[in-house]
Amino acid sequence: MKIAIVCYPTFGGSGVVATELGIALANRGHEVHFVTYRQPVRLGLLNNNIHFHEVHVPEYPLFHYQPYELALSSKLVDTIRLYNIELLHVHYAIPHAYAGYMAKKMLEEQGIYIPMITTLHGTDITLVGKHPFYKPAVTFSINQSDVVTAVSGSLRQRTLEIFDIDGDIEVIPNFIDGKKYSTSFTDCQRTNMACDDERIITHVSNFRKVKRIPDVLKIFYKIQKEIPTKLIMVGEGPEKEGAERLCEELGISEKVIFLGNSNEIDKILCFSDLFLLPSESESFGLAALEAMINRVPVISSNVGGIPEVNIQGITGFLSDVGNIDEMAKNALAILGNDEILEKFKRNAVREAQKFDILNILPLYEDVYERAYKSRLKNA
Repeated sequence: MKIAIVCYPTFGGSGVVATELGIALANRGHEVHFVTYRQPVRLGLLNNNIHFHEVHVPEYPLFHYQPYELALSSKLVDTIRLYNIELLHVHYAIPHAYAGYMAKKMLEEQGIYIPMITTLHGTDITLVGKHPFYKPAVTFSINQSDVVTAVSGSLRQRTLEIFDIDGDIEVIPNFIDGKKYSTSFTDCQRTNMACDDERIITHVSNFRKVKRIPDVLKIFYKIQKEIPTKLIMVGEGPEKEGAERLCEELGISEKVIFLGNSNEIDKILCFSDLFLLPSESESFGLAALEAMINRVPVISSNVGGIPEVNIQGITGFLSDVGNIDEMAKNALAILGNDEILEKFKRNAVREAQKFDILNILPLYEDVYERAYKSRLKNA
């Protein structure tokens, strides 16, 4: 099948999932065309089944904000026509589903019918999408999609609560590629980050306010008072500068390592003992899943889709948002005993394997097949 995928090309979860999905589809023999404003960060060398089409937005002084949606929809029309694309899969409701709908309508004027699958990822619904300025357009775009999927049961329920949705929303969870984590790295040396007697705690995010970065540092502050530990902070974002100041105020700067963005998350996680995710909101918790497949237990909040990934008392522990005392206590319970830590590590990787892409990819292919058959009826 010839599939066009629209996504954000950044380090965010939706872009990562879309890119990994496209790569997996290409490996299964599908022809995949990524359409976005920059080559996705997780997209390495292109191959015969993977193509990238850059969306250019011309600069016009007339526009205070350049019309990316118009440029994207026009690029989609050209790409679908030129490469005989059979199906359009857009990730993130704004602006991709809206641009996808406009492309569909323009193509229908030319006698071309293209089914559109829209995958909802989180903040496109719970934050941006529900804003009064955008809500009507988001509702319309979702309802005009041929198939709508959400990455967790929690996000599906939240979408149905916020928007007036006509049809059903299917849950297809996020995933990881287990094959990528089956080899031990020879350069995975804990001594690069910590002493032999220190535990290593990791946090990975885009450092936005919703990730509650100060809570990460305060939890770590309590942990490091009890046992020797180091904290690795991976990512960039608006909260990073404040986090660095808070480290100084707490007197833990020498115990916290800020690494910035990285394409080698697995190499960082392979020497971690615990993952902190005290977010205020998470549609799924992909960062937690990536930690778990690397045998890293998770201490997290109990919001959104996280409880669907991090199982209480099995792969880690869940607490109410902001309850840093309980999170620190649970972290110490795992880290303070080698046998307990090893048990949680085994549980984490076993649970993560349920979300292997080999289990999830057929769900998307089934959706594609149904959408494609509906296209044939309309053609």
